Amino acid sequence: MSVVVVGLNHHTVPLEVLERTTVVGTRLPKALHDLAGRSHLSEVVVLSTCGRTEVYAVVGRFHPAVGDVRHFLTTWSGGPPELFSDHLYEFYEDAAVSHLFKVAAGVDSAVLGEGEILGQVRAAWQTARSEGVAGPVLDRLFRHAVEAGKRVRSETGIARGITSLSQAAVAMATERLDSLEGRDVLVIGAGDVGESMATALAAVPGIGRIDVANRTWSKAAELATRINARPVRLGQLPDALEQADVVLTSTGSTGMLLEAADLVPIMTGRPGRPLLLVDVAVPRDVDPAAGTVPGVTLLDMADIQRFAEAGMAERRKELGAVQAIINDEVQRYLAVATQREAAPLIAALRDRAEAMRLAELARYRTRLAGLDPRQQEAVDALTRGLLGKLLHEPTVQLKDAAGSPHGDELADALRALFDL
Repeated sequence: MSVVVVGLNHHTVPLEVLERTTVVGTRLPKALHDLAGRSHLSEVVVLSTCGRTEVYAVVGRFHPAVGDVRHFLTTWSGGPPELFSDHLYEFYEDAAVSHLFKVAAGVDSAVLGEGEILGQVRAAWQTARSEGVAGPVLDRLFRHAVEAGKRVRSETGIARGITSLSQAAVAMATERLDSLEGRDVLVIGAGDVGESMATALAAVPGIGRIDVANRTWSKAAELATRINARPVRLGQLPDALEQADVVLTSTGSTGMLLEAADLVPIMTGRPGRPLLLVDVAVPRDVDPAAGTVPGVTLLDMADIQRFAEAGMAERRKELGAVQAIINDEVQRYLAVATQREAAPLIAALRDRAEAMRLAELARYRTRLAGLDPRQQEAVDALTRGLLGKLLHEPTVQLKDAAGSPHGDELADALRALFDL
């Protein structure tokens, strides 16, 4: 069995395509069980963030498994296969391991060195575990990926400066307005990104009032209390928007929270007061047409990516050291995985051979009874040595090929030939 990853991200497709394949948190269990129920996928983890949708799976055969994932993504997106099929990337075996480690390290994110992705990798894995669709192979892989991501951040400077989506959103809003001093800000969404944005805003000197809106009132109230803000119910959004200078939004909603038509009366009622909207949700919370409403400036994930590019020069200098750590961790993972896969089968083969050797010696016990102890020891040593030489090459071949398609073929043949 091998590991494969099939996915798309902000590098391969535009935002309007990526958001159609996004698996929001409330629908993640359904997606996991849909995938796990398909013929060619056994263990499954889905990593869906604002910058990517990826399916990690343990598979027997590569092409049928990729077909299963492609079919899932087509159905999930509700669009034709050609919408994104040519933009999907597929990684297998070592390449799949390396890709996940890069993702966990933050080098494949819109914001280089992003810290939030590490928690998202962990959360995706833990959800798959709790749903019973991630087994021992993906457990080991994702646990090691989290360890690799932590090591990268502790041993290199990849995490210096603005390295989170929430930090970038606040910094971009600050740059657009020159300052957030005296500005009233509305944060929509109290999930991980929304919480991080609200926390970053609370640390801005001289900022005006901060409102926090969320579908779940208790989460909005808890976060607002923690940062000395005002909680707002979603039904109160028109009033909150009337007063806000800046809106930062990141929810897990599957539909638009703010339509362009909703903003027209709000902006009409506040002449001379522009409104800056920063939408970092995928799927988007704000209708793209909202940016055409007079007085409204709308920024989205594409703008975040362009903004983050400008501050990446120093962190790019760390990429060589980061890649060296990733390569080291990939080799360490593969070595352990190879040993783990090959060891039980090799042990079973040697146990079977030893049992046969002892059975044959027992069968010839009468004929060997006339030998003195030294001669009997020589016979025992001769048979053990012969067995060791006979099993040496199969053992080496199996260890060297473990974890590859050829290794799977050798293992299957060995099990069939020796009834292991």
